This record gives sequence, C-alpha cells and structure tokens, in this order.
Amino acid sequence: MITYLLRRAGLAALMLFGLICLTFIIANVAPSDPAALAAGPDAGRSQIEQARREYGLDRPLHEQFLRYVTDLTRGDFGRSVANGRPVGQDLARYFPATLELCLLAMALGVLAGVPLGMLSAVFKDRWIDHATRILAVSGIALPPFWFGLLLQLGFATALGWLPTSGRLSVFTEPAAPITGLLLVDSLLRGNGALFTEALSYIILPAIVLSLPCLASILRVNRSEMVEALRADYITAARANGVLRRRLIAVHALKNAMLPTLAIIGLRWGWMMSSTVLVETVFDWPGIGLYAVSSAISGDFKPVMGVTLIVGLNFMIANLVVDLLYGTLDPRLRDA
Repeated sequence: MITYLLRRAGLAALMLFGLICLTFIIANVAPSDPAALAAGPDAGRSQIEQARREYGLDRPLHEQFLRYVTDLTRGDFGRSVANGRPVGQDLARYFPATLELCLLAMALGVLAGVPLGMLSAVFKDRWIDHATRILAVSGIALPPFWFGLLLQLGFATALGWLPTSGRLSVFTEPAAPITGLLLVDSLLRGNGALFTEALSYIILPAIVLSLPCLASILRVNRSEMVEALRADYITAARANGVLRRRLIAVHALKNAMLPTLAIIGLRWGWMMSSTVLVETVFDWPGIGLYAVSSAISGDFKPVMGVTLIVGLNFMIANLVVDLLYGTLDPRLRDA
C-alpha cells in the first residue's frame, strides 16, 4: 500500500509541475502588458519600464520561471499588478467561500445521485427509471448560467423566497471566522439566525453547481447497479435466501461504488472550475469571481494562482479516489 501511495503521489507531483509550466507559459504569451497595467492608464514609457523592473518582468524568461517556482515553494503567488496586494492573501480570503459552495454542492450531488441511481436500476424501465434518466440528461445539457438565471427569476424575483446574489446581507455581521465556512462557523458559534441566512444565500448557487454532478453520479451508478444486479454472485446470494434489501444496499452497491467514486473525484475537480460561471451569475465572493474580474482587467497573477489552486484540488481529489480504489480493491495496488 505504501508503494502504491508513493507511486500515485509521484504522478500527482509531475502533473502539478506540468500545470505550473503551463500557467507560466500562458501568462507570458498573453497579449496584455502587466507592467502597463501596474503603472496605470496615464503612465509614460519611463514609468512602465520602472514597473517592469519592479515586478521582475525585464529579466529573461528562464529567470522569471525559476523565481516563480521558488516563490511557489514558499507559498508566494506573487503580487497583483492591479491592486498591489499579495495574491496569496486574496486567495486565502476568497477560497473558503468557493470551498463551502463546492462542499454543499457535492453533498447534494452525492446524497441525491447515488440513491436515485439505485432506484433507477432496481426499477429499470419503469416510470422511476424514465424520470431519473430525464433528470440525468437535463443535468448534463442545461447551461449553468442559464439555469442559475432561471432560478433567480423564479425563486428570488417572482416568489421572493430567496436572495439573488451575495453571501450575506450587507446589513449582517458575519461570525468571527473559525474555519472560514459561514455555515460551519455559525453553527460553532451557536448563531442559528446567521446559519439560516447563510443557507438561504448559498442554496441556489449550490443547486446549480450540483446538477451536473448529480446527473453524472446518477448515470454511472445506475449503469453499474444494473450490471451488478445481473451478476452471478447476486443470483447465488438470492438463491441462498439473502434479503432483497441487503442484496441491493450491500452486495450490489459495494461493487457499483468503485466507478461512482471515480466520477465523484472527477466531478469535484470540474466543480471547482465551474464555479467561475456560477459565482459570476450569483455574485458569490469566491475564487471564480476573483479570477473573472482579474482576467477582465488583464491581471494574470491572480488567474495563475486560481488555476493552480483548482488544479491542485483536482489532483488531490484524484489521489484520494486512487487510495480509496486501492483500499476497496487490493488488486488495483499492483496496477
């Protein structure tokens, strides 16, 4: 198991280095000039050159890359040329909001997708199966920004049940941070009113973000459950008098969950990157909205930082899935 873990961790480290190289190359071939942005719209050539020297942009590319990698090993993502703040501080400020949104969306996707996939397989070709398949296709096909606007028009504008944007009302004082997650912090502080308000703000973007995840989990789980229920060991267990509920919830589901775990890991990575659209629609103060505003202004240091954070989360999710695979099926450790 240790060898398997080291092999997977080494592969993840190589992928992370490749991502660092890719983000550096993209930032340097972009048409915008960070030095001109840092100097300001009314700056002259001498001021732009001074800003270029200050940010190290006048050095050869290989020196800039070595400095970039060295800074990353110290947790330094550089400085935003638009506002002069360290990108690491901005990421620490905005990432908890994105993490909270993704965790709730993933919880909704898993808690709804796995049971619906089981039901669809057990009642194959019946009305439940048809309804869940329509839901799965809709979840993949609906554009997140369109679905988000639709929910805003329905539940926020027309019915007035939920707020349209933001994380909290401008008149609400958030709880003193413990984890950075508003829902968790409000519970830890015993503030039920704050928890209810935070939940009302996060529920719509979480539903929009969870729908593609739910659809993917539902489809994969249904397909694997159908195959598992046809397997010989299920037939033998049924002949030996094993209860139908145990056959489905224990024997069949255990084997069906291996591919489902893989899609959950992949969807976590895609979900973190999909927050760009969802956070923009709902004005959610996370790294997605931060990356969009930075890209619009031509400030690529924050975009590089967000890309690395998203890529690192993707790799960690896949590493965790690989470890779970190796735990549930020891034969995979030698693969």
